[in-house]
Amino acid sequence: MVKKVSSKKYPINKFKDFIKVAESFNNGAVLAIEHEYYNAAGVLIIHAAIAYADAITIKYSSSKASGDSHYDIIGLLKDSIPPQHKNNSALDHFKKLIDHKNMVSYSGDIYFESDIVRLKKHFARFSDWAKSIIEQ
Repeated sequence: MVKKVSSKKYPINKFKDFIKVAESFNNGAVLAIEHEYYNAAGVLIIHAAIAYADAITIKYSSSKASGDSHYDIIGLLKDSIPPQHKNNSALDHFKKLIDHKNMVSYSGDIYFESDIVRLKKHFARFSDWAKSIIEQ
């Protein structure tokens, strides 16, 4: 049985606001990195990726995941994007970012520059793909 992803409807033009949110989070991450606030940078990088994912699902399905699990966004992304744009590699990078969400935010683990370099790599690969989907 396929699990239904909890989602909320949005007007399609709202996707542009989520792009701005993603860019804002990403810019905030850059500033946090400059000040060596690596946990803050990690949170901002992950939320930038989530905002790009939300922009895609809103643009292509007029909906945004609204459940408690950020992993639900992956299923909604797969259901929302046109088949010619499916890219499992990009979705794997997104999943790796989501894997870090609770750890960087709530575990008390200290993130270091090397951790952020890894998150930035995943973010760059996912966001490049996301922007190409959004520009279609």
